[in-house]
Amino acid sequence: MRKYASVKNSKLHPSPYFKQKQNIGYLFNMLKAVILIGGPQKGTRFRPLSFEVPKPLFPVAGVPMLQHHIESCAKVPNMKEILLIGFYQPNEELTRFLFNAQQEFKISIRYLQEYAALGTGGGIYHFRDQIISGGPEAFFVLNADVCSAFPLAEMLSFQKEHGEPNSFVILGTTANRKQSLNYGCIVENEETNEVLHYVEKPSTFVSDIINCGIYLFNPDIFQHIGTVFQKNQQEMLLEETTNGWHRAEAIRLEQDIFTALAGQGKLYVFKTLHFWSQIKSAGSAIYASRLYLNQYHKTHPERLATNKEGGPKISGNVYIHPTANIDPTAVLGPNVSIGTGVTIGAGVRVRESIILHGATLQDHCCVLNSIVGWDSTIGKWARVEGTPSDPNPNDPYAKIDSETLFREGKLTPSITILGCNVTIPREVIILNSIVLPHKDLNRSFKNQIIL
Repeated sequence: MRKYASVKNSKLHPSPYFKQKQNIGYLFNMLKAVILIGGPQKGTRFRPLSFEVPKPLFPVAGVPMLQHHIESCAKVPNMKEILLIGFYQPNEELTRFLFNAQQEFKISIRYLQEYAALGTGGGIYHFRDQIISGGPEAFFVLNADVCSAFPLAEMLSFQKEHGEPNSFVILGTTANRKQSLNYGCIVENEETNEVLHYVEKPSTFVSDIINCGIYLFNPDIFQHIGTVFQKNQQEMLLEETTNGWHRAEAIRLEQDIFTALAGQGKLYVFKTLHFWSQIKSAGSAIYASRLYLNQYHKTHPERLATNKEGGPKISGNVYIHPTANIDPTAVLGPNVSIGTGVTIGAGVRVRESIILHGATLQDHCCVLNSIVGWDSTIGKWARVEGTPSDPNPNDPYAKIDSETLFREGKLTPSITILGCNVTIPREVIILNSIVLPHKDLNRSFKNQIIL
């Protein structure tokens, strides 16, 4: 009988094997990656920012959200192709992003458009021929709306060391008991790391190990998805329905596949100690930006701004696009991302915020815990401030809460969001508010959605 590493060795003390990325190449002759990007009906909690750009292309830490995924996949040895699956109509932004990403990372990247929302399992099943074309031994599936260090090479090593050759791996992390109810919960065998039980968003506590939305599969997964598809087809035949094919193909990996595979020796969990967070709402984008900016110290130190003579004062981790025009008396940081063509005047203070391209921050304005939309203008001495929705800093396992927009009939205090082309007049305060695009405000607002 095969002897497995204990949880002590696999979780807290990864062997040097995990760190030898150059050794991963001989483990798998060919790999692919699939990134699930959703569609315009998704990401409603990201409005009004998703009105202007598809959510997966929203800039986090200075680059489109998807670029973090693609960069991590491209670093894996023998990665031959990256497929994006979603139901966005092909558009100029997506086409331009794919072209630029292919040029930068020297890898084939294609977008496959679903005819409708097919779910996390239905999408990859619908395009299974494209995924298995060329004979990849294994492929990653990543949800676009997660922020992570993406320990893909470690998942490959883990898969070779655990379970059967054709087993599947879920990336997991630890959450606190209360917040675990908002995620897929995994009960594991602590000796072998096999998934014994899987429940998506349980009503009572099941486990503090949660699903990170990052998976390592091999082509065998399509047999299991196909079984669910055939079962759905049979059920559809018993009903009189006009969209039966769509309903049969709409399959969720989490509820329909993982729940059935748990306990069969096919599904394993690799628990990461690296950072991870969801990006469901605009507020969570600022937190994700902080995590990525912090990671830049190791991966992209050149992206982090430094204090230079004649430049603005930098406090903490700050990304500034080279085309931005910033007065040397401005103070930026920590956790600030400045986009292309942004103009920042004298004495401006920006902290824990994302300033999108073309925005203008006039002299002595103050921006805290906010996202300033494309081509927006904030007047002199104005104050734009939100309430951070960060996880509890005293709980190492706390995750960001997906707050509802309203609580007890009132707007939940959160970050302030200015849509594109918003004008804030001088000497006003905008607090905990959401301003839709193309608004010219003429007074202060607090805890409001300004339509």
